[in-house]
Amino acid sequence: MGSPDGVALARCFDDCLRNPTPTPASRSRQLWAVPDARDRALAGVAPIRVLLADDHAFVRRSLRALLDTHDDLEVVAEASDVAMVQRHVRAHRPHVLVLDVSMPGGPILAAIRQLRSSAPATAIVVTTMLDDPRFAREAIGAGASGYVLKDSADRDLPEAIRRASGGESFIAPGLAPMLALYDAPPDRLTKRELDVLGLIALGHTNVEIARLLSLSVRTIETHRANIHRKLGLATRAELVRYALRRGLLATANGSRSA
Repeated sequence: MGSPDGVALARCFDDCLRNPTPTPASRSRQLWAVPDARDRALAGVAPIRVLLADDHAFVRRSLRALLDTHDDLEVVAEASDVAMVQRHVRAHRPHVLVLDVSMPGGPILAAIRQLRSSAPATAIVVTTMLDDPRFAREAIGAGASGYVLKDSADRDLPEAIRRASGGESFIAPGLAPMLALYDAPPDRLTKRELDVLGLIALGHTNVEIARLLSLSVRTIETHRANIHRKLGLATRAELVRYALRRGLLATANGSRSA
């Protein structure tokens, strides 16, 4: 037998579903008042309802087969274009929409914004083959809760859906360092750290940087450790990409020629 809290929660959901009493002022809000999926699972009421949207039938079949192996996830409908997505969201009120970025029927970022406005209780998890941090940032900014790469969907998609249904976010693990390259503002670094970073990007060793800046090697090592820590970047290659995208090489060339 379930816990008293779980039983009470189940009864509450049951009453809400059987006896909806929307008022004119609250009709729009109640239309999308989907109970939190984790609370529903706790109460034993229902799994997380998922709408799958991809323009390729074989991809939808593969994702459905994957999600069908998880008892707490239920695919309630499939869609092959944006218009069908909108219809199914209205009809099924899914907890989570799994949305491919290349759906026909209109710009996907505009569709995400529209869906988040019209159906705020339905979270959106984007699936794609694009490991592009710029697009990931744009999708999250448009209102998506998750960004999953299709080549790792078997590992990441179920967890992304669960997090999204609970109001959390999920970014493909491999994209996190790449997002830092775009999101970390250069003003986190001091003027001297920017100089050091630019020279690192030009391929100089710590000894060479120390000579160019008339500093000790130990001081350069400290600056370099601070740069890694502040930007959240682990490797020299990541530092180089960050410096290139932030236009720091010109500054570095000026420091070298000074």
